[in-house]
Amino acid sequence: MDTMLLNSYETLPSNITSFYLDARAVFEKNKVNFTDIQIVEAATKNNIRLMGGPMLGDVKENGISIWFRPSNELPIHIKVIALHSNEENSYTLKPVAAGRAQRIVINDLSPSTNYKYVVLSQDIKIAEGAFQTAPKTDENTPLRLTFGSCFHKIGLHNPNLINTILKRKTNAMLLLGDIAVDDRENNFNMHSSDYLLRDVSQSWKKLAANVALYTSWDDHDYLNNDLSGIPENFTEEEREKLRTLWRQNWNNPQNDAAGIYFTTRIGQVEIIMLDTRSCRKIEERGEYGSYLGAEQQEWLKSILKNSTAPFKIISSGTMWSDYITNGKDSWGTWDTLAREEIFNLIKEENIPGVLLISGDRHGARGFTIPGTSGFKFYEFEAASLGGVPGPPAMANDTSNQLFGYHGEGLKAFGEFTFNTEENKPQVTFRLIDEFGNVMEKHILSYDMLTPKKQ
Repeated sequence: MDTMLLNSYETLPSNITSFYLDARAVFEKNKVNFTDIQIVEAATKNNIRLMGGPMLGDVKENGISIWFRPSNELPIHIKVIALHSNEENSYTLKPVAAGRAQRIVINDLSPSTNYKYVVLSQDIKIAEGAFQTAPKTDENTPLRLTFGSCFHKIGLHNPNLINTILKRKTNAMLLLGDIAVDDRENNFNMHSSDYLLRDVSQSWKKLAANVALYTSWDDHDYLNNDLSGIPENFTEEEREKLRTLWRQNWNNPQNDAAGIYFTTRIGQVEIIMLDTRSCRKIEERGEYGSYLGAEQQEWLKSILKNSTAPFKIISSGTMWSDYITNGKDSWGTWDTLAREEIFNLIKEENIPGVLLISGDRHGARGFTIPGTSGFKFYEFEAASLGGVPGPPAMANDTSNQLFGYHGEGLKAFGEFTFNTEENKPQVTFRLIDEFGNVMEKHILSYDMLTPKKQ
């Protein structure tokens, strides 16, 4: 199945195909990682200078992080050029080991500026891309963020979808799980094999080199379908190894949290991405703290209380609401008390501009979650990046549903466009298919996202 995906949309260059097949054969038979001499030799034989990357992430007003997996220890040179002035900055990354993922953090650029960059090894261009730095946090600059989940393996190779995302000129993209690894459990070498399948995709390379990506995992990235926490026959040591492997293969903001959750800010939007898999307590399902765990729950409350961003996006790998498939794996059925504690905090503290996003339940849907005093939360789920079939599009009771589309064949992503002008701040949600058709458009005023003071 994996090898069939190589040329599912586009024909790969022969050396890349050969490298992948050689490396996969090693991963399949051995408990190794990318630094293994057999993997490095396969890259050298096929003239592969980068096993993976560049992958953009953690965009700031003064810079960006760029992730690479070099196949040798030769210095990598990055030239970054401002498009409006042709001013050029140069940087060098010195690999510590062939096959080991590394990041270079650039922090001397200008805000709200378009840049292109070129990656060189021994004066040979090996990659290129472009990005825009974030606006200043105190500027009312329009911002566009895309999001979605459930690329799975097949969606990563889809040039139609990825070219459409790039055409939208998004500032960043949030990926909420089920992205690249499929059900590898504790076979960590096969996790690496799946990441390599991601990194040889020409479409994925284009996306990762030109859009800052922020990622969280869900069940298929984590272990297997609907698994979380430390299931039977798995160990705490394996969970920690999986967390390490995840961090190595993505370019998220770096933090010291026990899980993989993090917060960052892009312009006037706070992004809060949660770990809704590894911190769950299976034996305490239904009890307070069983979904996020006590540490992450307190962290989230603190972030919400202290955020000064006008808008906040909070992600959950699985759904916040229980409307589809009776909330089989949702936050509400796992830990209603903790979810309501977050909702009550937002209402009691009058925390404005909160948007909820989710994934897992293949398809695309929008919901409201009603609360007390007439205030309601808005949840947008775009779990359709890979076009994988899923549950019915609509809930049995549609009174709180904004829209719904079935997953089979649907390849679409969500988009928020933020207008933070003082006289009329608002956010516009769009659901956009792989050919650029706007399937849904919903405008939410700031007042609609702000609890009324009691």
